[in-house]
Parts: sequence; structure tokens; C-alpha cells
Amino acid sequence: MATVELPALYVDTVSPFAETRRPLLINRTPGPEEEDVPIDASLELELVDIGADGIARAATRVWVDDVLAFEGEASVEVAPAFAGPLAEVTQTADSLRVVLHPAVPLVSQSTVSVRVVSATDGGAHLLDETYTFTVEDRTAPRLVGAQALAPKSVRLAFDEGVRVPPSARFTFTFTFTARGAPAVPVAAIEAAADGPLVHLVLDTELTPDVVYEVRVEGVTDARGNLVLVPYHRATFAGFRPARPPSRSFQLWDMLPQHNRRDDVTGDLHRFIACLQEVTDLLLADLDAFPDVFDLERAPEAFLDAILQDLGNPFAFEMDVLARRRLAAILTEMYQQKGTALGLRNAIRFFLGIEVRAISPFASDTLVLGESELGVDWVLGPSERFARYAFNIEVERLLSQAERQRLRTLVEYLKPAHTHFVDLVEPLPPVLPEHWELGLSELGETSTLH
Repeated sequence: MATVELPALYVDTVSPFAETRRPLLINRTPGPEEEDVPIDASLELELVDIGADGIARAATRVWVDDVLAFEGEASVEVAPAFAGPLAEVTQTADSLRVVLHPAVPLVSQSTVSVRVVSATDGGAHLLDETYTFTVEDRTAPRLVGAQALAPKSVRLAFDEGVRVPPSARFTFTFTFTARGAPAVPVAAIEAAADGPLVHLVLDTELTPDVVYEVRVEGVTDARGNLVLVPYHRATFAGFRPARPPSRSFQLWDMLPQHNRRDDVTGDLHRFIACLQEVTDLLLADLDAFPDVFDLERAPEAFLDAILQDLGNPFAFEMDVLARRRLAAILTEMYQQKGTALGLRNAIRFFLGIEVRAISPFASDTLVLGESELGVDWVLGPSERFARYAFNIEVERLLSQAERQRLRTLVEYLKPAHTHFVDLVEPLPPVLPEHWELGLSELGETSTLH
């Protein structure tokens, strides 16, 4: 509930209406259905009788969340729980104003109901009205858990939506402490909030199975409430990559038995454990290698490397799915290079259109003793050029970008000794000139069709 101080107030229009109810409940603060009411707010209301009777103070009662806060006929009208320094009761000839000041702040995020029962003097008119308002959010968010999703990825879960300070240094906002040994120290380098979840990217891999504790500072909820002690810490186990159940690759077991037997202090075992962690990470990378060259699961960076390794000759802008498809058929596209089938398939793949025909370039040539100059022949290219020239007919009109891409494809995939001459597209539809009654003139501004 915001407080606004106005330097002046002007009322331009007043619309009166007749009110028949008696008595009336007015000037309520907080008002009905109001939100974000401060937890230390006082509760104010006023009862008014628009008639001549006045308000029966003894018949007036106010309940706050079903707790009797004001009773007009009692010796102590305001209950002690609502008799703070601002509490007061003021009555005039036709009104009764009650101010309740809770001794204990209101509960954060709670919905408070206020019930008012009153009557006019003589009891001829009764009032029983209930309204509610919502208290502001003063509840600090809580860190409820943490989980390692990958060697360098950790997810934090809070009990409500949170925000990460945009200018904060993550190494100070999220602090990781290893609770076991041997373990490598880690720090957060990226953080992204998604509702109640925060995803962290670490600078190095977590030590598998070692318990880490994460401490959060500076994270707030949507209302700016900070995560507070003791709900700012959580523990989780370091991520252990999946491995084949039949694998046995323990360096400690590979040492000679007398070396293990002589390790009385345990220093050798701890040293081998450090080497075992590096070995496990290398084995995990080897296990994940099939995902790198798998066209359906390869990360985007490796997908680009696959295309580069295949000698991708096309510099077109494509999304990830299109690049995966291209990597799958690029070898076959090389095999079909220089054929009509290869041209059709490539144009269908990159442009999504069908080639209607790949036709030879037709030229009217001179036939000695028969052709007439300027009548049934035109000057064309040489016989050798015409023999290896062709046109491509498509089924729809293309945009300028599509035309340029198609020519690039054809120039790369056509046989080297051939010549691509024309791209034949359908003519735009002819829109007939319709006849308009009273305006068109037959044969001049309209066409019969």
C-alpha cells in the first residue's frame, strides 16, 4: 500500500447517486481487495448513518481474521492485540471511526479478512459486511536443495521465484566448499534464474561423489527479499558420470600388493585417489565420444566441425536441424554431383521446391536453303555452347534470395563443361479487368472473359 502526498487536489466532476442502505461502511484503509499492504499498517474504517439515527456504538463489533478486535459495549473496546499507539475510536453525531493498530505485525503474504457488524440507534437498520486485503511479501526465499546435473553444471532450487543480481560476481554470490577430500575447488562463472530454479555453470569439473556445500548471498525474490541465514546453504554430491557396470579401472587395485600394504599413513592412497579422479574424467570423455560424432546428438560446435571435415561447400545460413540433415546427406550429394538427379535433390533440400524440368537450351538455327533471315530463325550461340547449355524450370515464383541460392547450387553441382542459361519460372497470374456497372466501357476499360 503506497503512500502518495499530493500538493493539491481538484475535483472536476461529482456524480451523486442515491444510497438507501443504512448504515454505511466507508473510508476503509486498507481497502477491499487491496494488495501489498505493509505488515505494520493500521486498520481504519468508518461507519456512517445517512439518516437521523446515528451509529449504535454498543452494537458495533469488528473481527480481524475471526478474532474480536473491537467491541463497542465492552469496558475495553479495543482488544489488547490491536491497541497499538495509533489505535483510536472517535464518534460524532452520525459517524463512528475505528482505528486498529495491531501490536504484532501482520503475517507476510497472508489474506486478512475484516468483518464489521453494526446498527443504527434503535436497531432499525443493521450492517454485517466482510472484506479482505493481502499483506505484502516480506518472506525471505529459502534454498531448499542443490543437485549436480553434469560435471560443470549445478542446479539450485528455492521455495519461490528468485532473481540473481545482474552485476554481482558469481564467485561471491555462490560459494562452493568441499566437505570431503581429495576434491578440487570450484567456482560459478555463469548463473541463470528460471523461476524458483537457478542454473550454475562451474569453471571446472566437480570431484565425483564428494559432498560440496553451496552458500548463496545476494539472491532475492521478486519483492527484493534476500535469502537469509540459515536457509542459504545446501549440500550435494559431486556428479558421477555414467559408466559401464562391468568396467573395473581402479588405479589402487593395479598397484602391487606390497605397495598398498606399506601405505601405513594413507598418503599413497590419497595420491592415487587424485589420479583416479582424472582417470575417471578421461574415461567419461571417451564414453561420451559417440555422442560427439552422432549427427542426431552432436553439440552444435561439433556439428560445425563435422561439416567442415566433410568439406561442406555451401555457405548458406542454416539452423541446427538443417545442418544435421546436411551432414547426413552431404556424402550422397557429392556422389550425385554432375547429374540431373543431384540437381533436383539439392534444390529440393535447400529451397524446398520441386524442379519441373531440366531442359536443353533451345535456339532457332539457320537451315541452309530453307530459313529466311528475320522470319523463322534468330542469331543464337555457337553449336558447341548450345549443345551443353540447359534451362531449369521450377514450379513457383522465387524470391531474389532464392534465385541467387539456386544459381549457386546449380553452378556447383552441374557438370563442368555445361552451361546454366535460364531459370524459367511461372508467369505471374493475369488479373482480368472486370466490368463495373456504370463505369466500364466495353472494349475500352473492361474485357469480356
